[in-house]
Amino acid sequence: MLTILNIFENRDVLRSTYTPDYLPHRSDQVRALATVLVSALRGETPSNVLIYGKTGTGKTAVAKHVGQELERTGELYGIPCVVIYINCEVVDTQYRLLASLARHFDREVPMTGWPTDQVYSEFKNALDSDKRIAIIMLDEVDKLTDKGDGVLYNLTRINSDLKKAKVSLIGITNDLKFTEFLDPRVRSSLGEEEIIFPPYDANQLRDILQERAKMAFKQGILEETVIPLCAAYAAQEHGDARRALDLLRVSGEIAERAKSAKVLEAHVKQAQEKIEIDRVVEVVKTLPTQSKLVLLSAVLLCYDGNITTGEAYNIYKQMCRIIGIEVLTQRRVTDLISELDMMGILNATVVSKGRYGRTKEISLSVPIDSTRKVLFEDYRLKPLEEYRPSSQTKLYA
Repeated sequence: MLTILNIFENRDVLRSTYTPDYLPHRSDQVRALATVLVSALRGETPSNVLIYGKTGTGKTAVAKHVGQELERTGELYGIPCVVIYINCEVVDTQYRLLASLARHFDREVPMTGWPTDQVYSEFKNALDSDKRIAIIMLDEVDKLTDKGDGVLYNLTRINSDLKKAKVSLIGITNDLKFTEFLDPRVRSSLGEEEIIFPPYDANQLRDILQERAKMAFKQGILEETVIPLCAAYAAQEHGDARRALDLLRVSGEIAERAKSAKVLEAHVKQAQEKIEIDRVVEVVKTLPTQSKLVLLSAVLLCYDGNITTGEAYNIYKQMCRIIGIEVLTQRRVTDLISELDMMGILNATVVSKGRYGRTKEISLSVPIDSTRKVLFEDYRLKPLEEYRPSSQTKLYA
């Protein structure tokens, strides 16, 4: 008979999709956004708002929280306020966005097939069929502009086409430079108001975790050092609350699987390792083949310590010939190494070799064995599984 030890009261409280009623250390941002949107309750059109901040700084949680309060208050006073949240990482084209908006107002729009201006008209007419104020929240709004900013241009100008309804846009992004690539007219309309979300520090993350832990776990389940350790790990990751919540949840899941009566510091350390490996797996899986080959050359050589770009390039060339893939120039491979460095997969440091000039020394910033395993899941790299670099590689690099 299986005995299930349940240490969670409600684990969903620790997921990024959960919107809490109280947001520690974000009262200034809540107030700033509420001050802009409150004009909707007077029947006026609120200014458009751009919200900036790194991942896990509470942007989405604050926007959703204020949106929910606005709808609730509007209902109380009989003022029709509609808040629509759209994640532009998922709904990433002009057509899909307009179709989603139209469907929100019960219009049947196919996911493909109509001219875009027809979908826009369908949405506009559905919206304008009643007197109301619609707040459209576009999370990851920068993903929408990868294919042009036409849809933002239309949405920022839609009020001039509406007779009954009014629209306000809230753009949420972690790309501080994203507006630089917008049409100047879109930039000025979309960013009428700007709210910046700074990263959390370790103490603030501890407060956030303590709030959520009260709802997430049964009483007395967490060892005293668990929350401070989760907060400290996440503070190193640019103050990312999402990372802190994931760490706490995964620590609990590891403790549960181990049939432990408490969540211990050791479980947090295991969770940190697991999350790091999962992150690496996701990043490595999506790399282009050439980048995977460059990474594999580093993986195969890093067992012997740090390596140079020249050594990595020699291995890379051999592997390209074995699997019949075009060999890039050393300069291009050096660029790929720099990209992997920026992603946090490799660490490339320029070192001086005296009269022999300068080179880059490479070390891996990710676990070797799990990275190797993920790379060989790619069928194109599979034939290299038995390949071993020649012992001469380092000598003649």
